[in-house]
Amino acid sequence: MGFALLIYTAACVAGYYLLDVLLDGFSLEFLRDVLDFRAFAWVNTHRTTTTLFVYFTGFVLILFVTILRVLSHLNTVSTALDTMLDEHIPVGIFSSDLAPVELKLRNIKLQIANERHLAREAEQRKNDLVVYLAHDLKTPLSSIIGYLSLLDESPDLTAEQRARFTGIALDKAYRLEQLINEFFDITRFNLQSIELERSTIDLSVMLAQMTDEFFPIFTENSLQVETHITPGVKIIGDADKLARVFDNLLRNAVNYSHPDTTITVSLFDNGDTCAATFINHGDEIPPAKLERIFEKFFRLDAARGTKRGGAGLGLAIAKQIVELHSGTIKARSTVDFTEFRVELPKTSA
Repeated sequence: MGFALLIYTAACVAGYYLLDVLLDGFSLEFLRDVLDFRAFAWVNTHRTTTTLFVYFTGFVLILFVTILRVLSHLNTVSTALDTMLDEHIPVGIFSSDLAPVELKLRNIKLQIANERHLAREAEQRKNDLVVYLAHDLKTPLSSIIGYLSLLDESPDLTAEQRARFTGIALDKAYRLEQLINEFFDITRFNLQSIELERSTIDLSVMLAQMTDEFFPIFTENSLQVETHITPGVKIIGDADKLARVFDNLLRNAVNYSHPDTTITVSLFDNGDTCAATFINHGDEIPPAKLERIFEKFFRLDAARGTKRGGAGLGLAIAKQIVELHSGTIKARSTVDFTEFRVELPKTSA
């Protein structure tokens, strides 16, 4: 509108001065001959008024046309916005004036579609996992009830049989507890963000103590542990949350180690940062699975009945906790070993 109004104003000014030329000088006598006296006198007297009337009439017309054009553009954009949430309706073709708007709306629609697709995938994985966990709760519970019923209804069982049935029932009870804890993990991970309570932590003491606490689990699984922990490594962080990270990595190493192998736990001081590594010897993790190992609800082994199978949240939560400490967590796997490496700054923002 601005450019059109500028051109129109220039034309009106030029017209006004042209009228002055026609009404003055050598044209004056000519106009008197052509026009009668009253017409000539009216034009000569109202030249400014006439010019202003013509100018404002044209201005109103230009403004009206511009408003109609803007309303048309707004209607086009409004119609396009109405289709943004419907992935089956494409963004309409805009006029050349609105080409940048069309491009931006197309990009937004594409982004919305991608996010919706990712959300659907995550929701489907979660629903599949919840169905699996709910179904799997029945298995250990049925076993517990069955073996306890045998113990209650069969007083003539030998001590060896009673010990065996009690051990099986206890094992199934532990499995049931694990599944229930996984339900709580799913709820916590989806309904609240993780908040840190920072303090000074002696990471060397924490890691050595946690490794010692895992000794019965290592023994039960016919595993050895070897530690290389640099003493006196202190950082600023959340002790409980980091303990959860290391607990998950230790359990992960136990679950995926071959019997009669050694798990190596190390802690290195790198100046402003420190690095904790967990190395176990088991099956190589395929590259495709290794890329997804920190995703929510991703389970490394697809076997539903295995005791190793978890909710697929442990490593995802560990990654979130480490990143909240401004650190990194990475995994690599070969035919000889699998290593998880956690790097943390000694002071984090």
